[in-house]
Amino acid sequence: MSRFVLIHGSRHTGAHWLPVAKRLEQRGHTVTAPTVLGHGVGVEKRVNLAQQIEDLIGRIVRADLRDFVLVGHSYRRTIIARLAEEIPDRIRRLVFWNAFVPEKRHSLNDEVPPHYRKMFADISAASLDRSVMLPYPIWREAFINDADEALARSAYETLSSEPYQPFLDKLDLERFYATQLPKRYLNCTEDIVMC
Repeated sequence: MSRFVLIHGSRHTGAHWLPVAKRLEQRGHTVTAPTVLGHGVGVEKRVNLAQQIEDLIGRIVRADLRDFVLVGHSYRRTIIARLAEEIPDRIRRLVFWNAFVPEKRHSLNDEVPPHYRKMFADISAASLDRSVMLPYPIWREAFINDADEALARSAYETLSSEPYQPFLDKLDLERFYATQLPKRYLNCTEDIVMC
């Protein structure tokens, strides 16, 4: 059986992985689903990508997690790529779930359409804590358009704002591309258990 470390997507927390974790555990796997620094309700949102990476590395090392499958959902592709650079000896496999592999020296904002960059900047500038919460119509049409209205609304109500600075932080990724790709990653868009 395997150990999984599941890194949630934007506006989520580790708790959003509970149904997946339960399914994996029913199949005999071990699961850890940490909440990335700056995520959740009532937490400090003024954090950067380096702080998020440092916090996750600390938690992985303190828990002595090794030989695990590291899964990053959506925007967390940035985090798992950086973790693969920093602690490659602990990771058995990377899974970019519903995500694409980030480019060298890019930030999230470099890889999204210009109208999203402007929207993120405007929302962040208007917020008290420099975070970004997508308006429901954008969430509904761009991120969960295959769900019925009731599911989309209930899912949206579980979300919290996203720290904005990590959208801007560039990823060097020289070591990641030199040592990790293509031999140690898997791009998975379907059922995580099948990866």
